Amino acid sequence: MQKKTIKDIEVKGKRVLTRVDFNVPLDASTGAISDDSRIRASLPTINYLVEHKARVILCSHLGRPKGKVVEELRMAPIAQRLSQLIDLPVNIVNDCIGEEVQNKVKALKEGGILFLENLRFHPEEEANDPQFAQELASLADIYV
Repeated sequence: MQKKTIKDIEVKGKRVLTRVDFNVPLDASTGAISDDSRIRASLPTINYLVEHKARVILCSHLGRPKGKVVEELRMAPIAQRLSQLIDLPVNIVNDCIGEEVQNKVKALKEGGILFLENLRFHPEEEANDPQFAQELASLADIYV
């Protein structure tokens, strides 16, 4: 049996939670992204979803904050770089679960992109906590 790809699924209008590997290296002195190749590698998938009018919800981790908010490991610079690369707005939310996130997902338009905050700001992410996974899964119709 062949593995399905996003091209095998109707994504139009669907909320698509997309786990990307945006654990990119940052310059220690400036905090700037020193290599964006991981972001670039995700562009075909993100562009496909946007072009096919999915409601794209991106999630990733960055660094090892050990379950605590670390300002230097926020996703905003990565969202900004992604926005530059795809020439589209990338909205970011200050958490990855909770009411604020649910409201932002509800407001997301077809072809829009919402970037969740660093998953590893929650200790449950590395612990593979089923409740945490359920909260993330509840945001979407499809997981990529």
